Amino acid sequence: MSADSGGAGRPGRAAESADGGRWEADPEDDSGAVMKAVGRQVKLWREAAGLRQAELGAAIGYSEEMVSCVERGRRAPKPEFLDGADRVLEAGGKIAAMKGDVAEARYPKKVRDLARVEREAVELGAYGNHNIHGLLQTEEYARALLEMRRPALSPDDLDRFVSARLARQEIFTRTPLVTLTFVQEEVTLLRPLGGRGVLRRQLEHLLAMAQLRHVEFQVMPTDRDDHAGMGGQLQLLNLVDGSTIGYSEAQLTTRLVSEPKEVHLLELRYGIIRSQALSPRESLAFVEKALGET
Repeated sequence: MSADSGGAGRPGRAAESADGGRWEADPEDDSGAVMKAVGRQVKLWREAAGLRQAELGAAIGYSEEMVSCVERGRRAPKPEFLDGADRVLEAGGKIAAMKGDVAEARYPKKVRDLARVEREAVELGAYGNHNIHGLLQTEEYARALLEMRRPALSPDDLDRFVSARLARQEIFTRTPLVTLTFVQEEVTLLRPLGGRGVLRRQLEHLLAMAQLRHVEFQVMPTDRDDHAGMGGQLQLLNLVDGSTIGYSEAQLTTRLVSEPKEVHLLELRYGIIRSQALSPRESLAFVEKALGET
């Protein structure tokens, strides 16, 4: 999975896929409708309580602009926002109960299925070849990468996609711990996407993540004359029920793979990729060197 990784399904509007996806509206993506429904409920409860947007915002620690954006369905409210609104508006849990719907809807349709599978994973392995893997990205790196989308994302979609990507990183702190392995192409650690400052902080973050005891990070050197990853990036997820799901993506296509023969093929390739890459210790040294030269 790349930094722009998405999920299964048809290409959709600005979905979390490989640097693109189609930009016309996906009729199956109901995220906007969910946000508008949540916003309408907040507005109805606010008006029933006789409060202005600014008054509600002040009472729950948010700006008037944020309350307005939530009510119009333009921003996904955080759980704290919904909890605060529920308390102040005395909604008896009816507003807070929408947190689950919002959590699902913040993911574009194409990434939603992948996010669900990631939540069931006990082991995850990924090979990335053109940018830092999404689960390893800093917020500013993710934002810089998403700002490169063509056609450009709207400010609201940009914020939504960044938020969704960062939310998936809870996999690092979930208990029981998930075993995570990553292989990154050398070039992804050298390409200054967003500028050298962004890359420097991204490399520092990588070093911190790579030293977690349930994380193994490897670098695939550019000078390898034999490389099992020429078919493109991939991801494998071992689930709690013992099954394995594969994931692959290309310019306008992303797919979850469950057919055993195809999953086995991805497992074979990923195993060889890991054997061809630098060891975790060598890879840490490589990142430290790259950081010193950035």
